[in-house]
Amino acid sequence: MTAARAGNDSGTPESGTNDVRGRGFTSRAALSAVEEWVDASVVPLPPRVVALAAAASALGEGVVLAEPVTAPGDWPTADRAARDGVAVASSDTLGAGSYNPVPLPGAVTVAAGEPMPPGTDAVLPVEALQVDGPFVEALGSAAPGDGVERRGEGVRAGTVLLTAGHRLRPQDIGLLAALGIGTLRIGARPRVRIVLAGGPRSGPETLGAMLSALVARDGGVVELVGPLPADRAALAAAYAAHGADLLISAGRTGVGEDDVAPLALADAGELALHGVALRPGDSAALGRAGAVSSVLVPAVLLPGEPMACLTAYELLAGRAVRRLAGRGSALPHPAVAAVTARKLVSEIGCTELHRLRWTAEGMVEPVASPHRPGLAGAVRADGFVVIPAESEGVPAGATVTLRCFDGTSL
Repeated sequence: MTAARAGNDSGTPESGTNDVRGRGFTSRAALSAVEEWVDASVVPLPPRVVALAAAASALGEGVVLAEPVTAPGDWPTADRAARDGVAVASSDTLGAGSYNPVPLPGAVTVAAGEPMPPGTDAVLPVEALQVDGPFVEALGSAAPGDGVERRGEGVRAGTVLLTAGHRLRPQDIGLLAALGIGTLRIGARPRVRIVLAGGPRSGPETLGAMLSALVARDGGVVELVGPLPADRAALAAAYAAHGADLLISAGRTGVGEDDVAPLALADAGELALHGVALRPGDSAALGRAGAVSSVLVPAVLLPGEPMACLTAYELLAGRAVRRLAGRGSALPHPAVAAVTARKLVSEIGCTELHRLRWTAEGMVEPVASPHRPGLAGAVRADGFVVIPAESEGVPAGATVTLRCFDGTSL
């Protein structure tokens, strides 16, 4: 069945437990209003304090800093050799050349990274030296600082090395270890309960596997429940159970007689809104769950159709997971400019997600319409473009912002 229209008059979420089964939606909330609800309702969890070694071991899971990291001191802590050679006083090499070797009685052999010996201020490379037994001669002159890494040249004390929200990389771990930073405050790992609502029509195996991977990508720890029958009481009990920081349910959000997930959420806590001006994914719902424990946690109900589920997760549920984990609200997909090879048609009043792929000519073209269900189009696509509700589409030859799917090439 189809809904009556794509947006409501105010563009804001509508509270209540309206039963849309068999009747359809009279209105849907604008995506921007739904995003505002998520941002206002989902507060980042307290950060974790972990040892640097533990953070290094968890890099594959994505470790995000909860606060900036500042250099506790200069790096390097003293002048040191930047190359292999001989440490000299630069004044001792004045006038040296291949036809005028200059003896260096105080020369000291150094390797890159070693502290500079007292009284020296330059490192001559081995190519500029002539060695005859114990005698060393300079075949070239050196200026003060040649071949030397000065104290604080890499990092000055008090410098902000990494900002809050930065995802740690191996090179970051190496520098932090060199600076003697032994602990970090990193984002929490929210406990996310995923409830699969309904039977085979919702594709529980597909949804469970996909959502578990998405939540893990965004920093959450998954508790997978179900699939449960399309039973209002059973779903409400699963929603209300304590132990989660966020509830995500997939399936049974539409207008069929057995689409009882929104009503079950109302029983388990609060149904804040049902229906979003988003395609695919327009039957998504938001609210709070936890009536059993009296501690209400944010809840996002996703459609059971896999592509609609993916879209609503990326733009709504994923936003909540990332905020809880201290990663902010932004999409985790790299954004690149791309030129459309064909027109992207969109309906005014509804935000639409178009799946696109690169052409041989370096442009992008649609793989599947937002109206077409299934994940095959998303698998063949290199990324997606979100067309805002106020747009009628994008003409051929226009520049768009392509959000690249994980693992795809630019």
